Amino acid sequence: MIRASALEEDLKQLPYGDMTIVGERGVSLSGGQKARVNLARALYQEADIYLLDDPLSAVDSRVSRHLFDKCIKKHLNGRLRIIVTHQLQYLQQVDHIVVLNEVSKLCKSTN
Repeated sequence: MIRASALEEDLKQLPYGDMTIVGERGVSLSGGQKARVNLARALYQEADIYLLDDPLSAVDSRVSRHLFDKCIKKHLNGRLRIIVTHQLQYLQQVDHIVVLNEVSKLCKSTN
């Protein structure tokens, strides 16, 4: 899960590896590191359904490709994966695409 989430190099740089305390009382993580840690935590759940809210947005294109190929496609193969993303380059590799238009109308109160 660490490899699929592209966290190997990050863990080597932390003083206590995967036992390093992060957050307010510990080491600060970048946005991309936080996203990948959250992705790794989700993988450990071994769920049947994964709802991934823009997991590729805070990482560079190389890491994005790795996460999509190794994590989303390979590691989560056989599970339902719902991915919200702005990364249009991956659309050719998914089974179904749902496009939401005029989302603001969906969010308005019906009172």
